[in-house]
Amino acid sequence: MKLWIARVLISAVVIVFLAWLLPGVAVASSWKAVVAAVVLSLINSFIKPILVLLTLPVTIVTLGLFLFVVNALMVLLAANWIDGFRVDGFWWALLFSFLLSIINSWLQGWLLSSHQQEE
Repeated sequence: MKLWIARVLISAVVIVFLAWLLPGVAVASSWKAVVAAVVLSLINSFIKPILVLLTLPVTIVTLGLFLFVVNALMVLLAANWIDGFRVDGFWWALLFSFLLSIINSWLQGWLLSSHQQEE
């Protein structure tokens, strides 16, 4: 549970940073960024696997590139559900989801690797 909370908080920081960096993405406050991180985590845990399974033929044909589209759709879904988190269209969602996954992977690997070695 502590690891999940740490990952959500790292994602919230990245969401705030990307909202500052990208003009097509906005977050009203740091608490809304935490809510967005939690909602994206839940969406990626429950809805995304179903969508990936349904789009598997397209994903295979595009050699996995269609997963970027699925990620962008998950970001747009979260933006529709959360007041105070806004993404201005598909292309901003695509760029946001790509940068979020890259920065999250790097930060979580860097910050949480020492925690995993201790256990």
